[in-house]
Amino acid sequence: MKNEERNYKSFSVIGAARSGLAAAKLLKKKGFKVLLSESKNIQEVSREVLDLLERLKIDSEFGGHTDKIYNNDALVISPGVLQDSELVTRALSDKKDILSEIEIASWFCKGKIIAVTGTNGKTTTTTLVGKIFEDAGYPAFVCGNIGKAFSEVADDIGDDGFAVVEVSSFQLDNIKSFKPDAAILLNITPDHLDRYNNSFDKYIHSKLRIVENQNGNDSFIYNYDDPVIKSNLKIKVNSQQIPFSVLDDPKGKFKIGAYKQNDEIIFFGNGVKEKIINTSELSIKGEHNEYNVLSAVLAAKIYGIPTDSIRKTLKSFQGVEHRLEFVRELNGIKFYNDSKATNVNSVFYAIRSFTDPVVLMLGGRDKGNDYKLIENEVRKSVKSIIAFGESRNKIYEFFKNTVPVKIADTLSDAVQKAFSAAKRNYVVLFSPACASFDEFESYEHRGREFKHFVNEL
Repeated sequence: MKNEERNYKSFSVIGAARSGLAAAKLLKKKGFKVLLSESKNIQEVSREVLDLLERLKIDSEFGGHTDKIYNNDALVISPGVLQDSELVTRALSDKKDILSEIEIASWFCKGKIIAVTGTNGKTTTTTLVGKIFEDAGYPAFVCGNIGKAFSEVADDIGDDGFAVVEVSSFQLDNIKSFKPDAAILLNITPDHLDRYNNSFDKYIHSKLRIVENQNGNDSFIYNYDDPVIKSNLKIKVNSQQIPFSVLDDPKGKFKIGAYKQNDEIIFFGNGVKEKIINTSELSIKGEHNEYNVLSAVLAAKIYGIPTDSIRKTLKSFQGVEHRLEFVRELNGIKFYNDSKATNVNSVFYAIRSFTDPVVLMLGGRDKGNDYKLIENEVRKSVKSIIAFGESRNKIYEFFKNTVPVKIADTLSDAVQKAFSAAKRNYVVLFSPACASFDEFESYEHRGREFKHFVNEL
């Protein structure tokens, strides 16, 4: 355990979803006293979960959080628990530590930790890094905010293994000693500001916490083109700074890094400059994916993965579900599922990925979106907008004088209206810019429903 100095003996784990269950299982396995507390009534919890808790003899409570949660040394909270909630406020007043699940998992991971964060591109980059390492023969465990929780696999990772962890700002909010051997910061644009008292500065601070425990043996791989990251690097960064860029050549300023030049991905390090791949050979397209590729190349190169192996993976990697995912072509109209685009910046890059005219589907639960960020892209490439979900009226009012906007009552209706608005050689782009929680359980659920309605056309 990497946390001997803290002397925790007991934990209250808040939430019986994926990360909470994984943390409770890991802590129980390691001999700690654990209470799992879930706000849902026991009737709403699956039999599988209840059987697991009984088999592992994990104490639990359902239907709300009782005072028992404050009797333990620390609380492990899920990303869904608000920082200013009554539960967190009281725990802090009782001098209890609030920890995230990734903090817990990191204590027991014997291998290297590669942590990926950023407003956009986390899932694609995390998956790509994991695939590069896996294809090169390394034991790589892709986890965190994607797939399995970090706590579910942490104890299975040996000294020669790698945890490739997608981490969100919510998870970083509650770290203490979490220290990735390599931290990747892709970008920072306004998102989730409703969770940060509408303060962009607080959100920036949260993202930058990924480097706060690093030392000189660690690596900080970051987007050299991102103005927010660059202007905030006045914070103390103890690890080696490794930039990547699409717009600039940082070779003269840094010992190691990567950049794009003449449509080629270039790596430099230890005085050597090396071409990795031409962007035309990449299976995933778009400028945003070039940034993802650059960061993944750097993660691979600092751990000695051969260029031939990296190139082979980059040529075959097809991307991830719900991120500019091609669904079908019907009557010359191509449908793309970009349900993972839960903020305006994601939509900006999504629109720019296409040269064909676009019918754009926007909507869901608004998180304080500023649609001015995509106004010019909409004006240039979008022929019409279909607005749906809770934010449909806000979207209509903003864009009604820019392009034709139709309001849809449901997602099914939105798909029908988008199909009607599109012509041959158009793209129907489902890139909502909003959270899914007005109507759906998650962006994955929303994306699956979109694909279902498209395939029913």
